Amino acid sequence: MASAEDLSGARAPLYAARRGVYPKAVSGPFRRFKWAIMGVTLAIYYGTPWMRWDRGPYAPDQAVLVDLANRRFYMFQIEIWPHEFYYVAGLLIMAGIGLFLVTSAVGRAWCGYACPQTVWTDLFQHVDRLVDGDRNAQVRLANGPWSFEKISKRTIKYLIYLTIAFWTGGAWIMYFADAPTLTHDFWTGQAAPIAYGTVAVLTATTFILGGFLREQVCIYMCPWPRIQTAMMDEKSLLVTYKDWRGEPRGSVKKAMAHPGAFGDCIDCNQCVAVCPTGIDIREGPQIGCITCALCIDACDGVMAQVGRPRGLIDYCTLDDAAAEKAGGQARPALRTLLRPRTLIYLGVWSAIGAAMLFSLGQRTRLDLAVQHERSPLHVQLSDGHVRNNYTLKLRNMETRPRRVAVSVSGLADAVLWTEGGTREGAGRTVSLTLAPDSVTRVRLFIAAPGTGPARQDFTISTRGLDGDPRGDSDIIQFDRPGSGQ
Repeated sequence: MASAEDLSGARAPLYAARRGVYPKAVSGPFRRFKWAIMGVTLAIYYGTPWMRWDRGPYAPDQAVLVDLANRRFYMFQIEIWPHEFYYVAGLLIMAGIGLFLVTSAVGRAWCGYACPQTVWTDLFQHVDRLVDGDRNAQVRLANGPWSFEKISKRTIKYLIYLTIAFWTGGAWIMYFADAPTLTHDFWTGQAAPIAYGTVAVLTATTFILGGFLREQVCIYMCPWPRIQTAMMDEKSLLVTYKDWRGEPRGSVKKAMAHPGAFGDCIDCNQCVAVCPTGIDIREGPQIGCITCALCIDACDGVMAQVGRPRGLIDYCTLDDAAAEKAGGQARPALRTLLRPRTLIYLGVWSAIGAAMLFSLGQRTRLDLAVQHERSPLHVQLSDGHVRNNYTLKLRNMETRPRRVAVSVSGLADAVLWTEGGTREGAGRTVSLTLAPDSVTRVRLFIAAPGTGPARQDFTISTRGLDGDPRGDSDIIQFDRPGSGQ
């Protein structure tokens, strides 16, 4: 263990040795809620890559897919191209503000119920109970000698850990390729090396973080608990031990022998026994508390057994705790949640979401980019007209071929044609067929009278000819002799 000398010259440890944490099984509404959240989140994580979504014959049918090879991100009906990455940025911003909203309203509820570290740690702790037994049996086994029973149980438990960790890493890579195809390639040895490397890394990290480090990640490794403290105030709901009601502590026998001398807490330590991070909530708010509320279930169960009212440990704001201590009453839960800070977070979060939905609904699936060819800058034709050459990049972001029209405006008496065509019969519009879900490069020639400004701005536009007229446009320059090179 790392150590340093104190003032007396003795060697003192720099950090405390880890104490084994063996949470006891508990039942109650918060435990059932954790079961539900764990079931939903794991089902989403493992099952989403296998969901299908029909996008037509020209696009993949996986509902959620990060297609790095083709630079696409699919989420059900939504398709994000690389130049639309601001949607992904918007989702990340919404996720951050959502965490701020949850934290300001109900403290570290994200940590207690939906954080991946919490979910997988909870899953592994259930494996511990399945193999080793409940808390007392786990403690006896951990402190006992390496017998045949201990070795066999450790082997079985670690194999289950590895299985869960392996499927966790395997599910992750399914988001980046067609899940059935990648599964076949993976087990037949035909998958890309990066797939095997990613599964190996994620298997190792899940096995170590969920199976062994557990609460160490929450207390020491994760920066989020320290960030959250800046977003909580005296009006945030926290798991709180009501010391004015529980102290001084005393057993049921002592309380019966000395009525009125002891508080409601009988010092049974059940709140500590069920805590997944091993803290004592009676010591007040601390960084190890992930607000999972299992201590509330344990305490409420004990209070029911000894005939005392529930709520000795409860979700409570510091303001309400002070009011109850003074003999008042807590505010209604809705009033606690709907306050200026949470409403501001909710408003900002909703505004970003509404703006993104509006943008998604209004975005055109036809994109145009024009580049003026510089060599030559212009060509003088025999009849006095001047020709400029352009390269068009037409992006069809739909999963079907599209027929589009390209036209010019702002350039008098101009005609245009594409490579392979001729000036004879050219007009102010050309029609093109674009391949589905791809970028089509077209070389465009535009001829206009030689009389006019040496450098003139005009617009090249595109519009759909197949039912959706929305398109795109780009402002570009037309050069005549005298414009310079």
